[in-house]
Amino acid sequence: MKDSEILARIRQGDEGALDYLYKKNYKMMTKMVINNSGTEDEAKDIYQDALIVFWQKAVSGNLVLSSKISTFIYSICQNLWRKELERKSKLSSEEKDSPEINDVDRRERIEIINNSINNLGETCRKILTYYYFDNLSMSDIAEKMGFANADTAKTKKYKCKKELDELIKSKYKASDFLD
Repeated sequence: MKDSEILARIRQGDEGALDYLYKKNYKMMTKMVINNSGTEDEAKDIYQDALIVFWQKAVSGNLVLSSKISTFIYSICQNLWRKELERKSKLSSEEKDSPEINDVDRRERIEIINNSINNLGETCRKILTYYYFDNLSMSDIAEKMGFANADTAKTKKYKCKKELDELIKSKYKASDFLD
């Protein structure tokens, strides 16, 4: 099949043309990822994501080809793999930067924070619980608490968080949190 025929069939919604592309370019696309520190599973995922991007661009009519389809998909694979490598690099550097906290330390810290939250006033206790534990938005908190709007809730949350920080600092030393 020629590129023009493949593109026309894809624009008509023919998934057989996409299947043809997948099989035709599979080795070349996955080899690029594998040769650049990737696994076969990662290569398959990247290639499938690239084909989805290609399919969406082709069907939407936003695709202007100035090269062969295989070259276009290859460049999508390269970009997706580059982004994945950057993401993996960030994650590994974050893991190295953050000290490991064992379960006992984590439980102790949670207990300190919970005790401190319980020593706050009812309004602050509710706001911080809604925000940090229930993951409610500022709008939802404003509604639950009867505040005028989300900005009021945000201001109140800031003040409560500051009060919590000061309470923790007054009752505990930094060494209670660090080994």
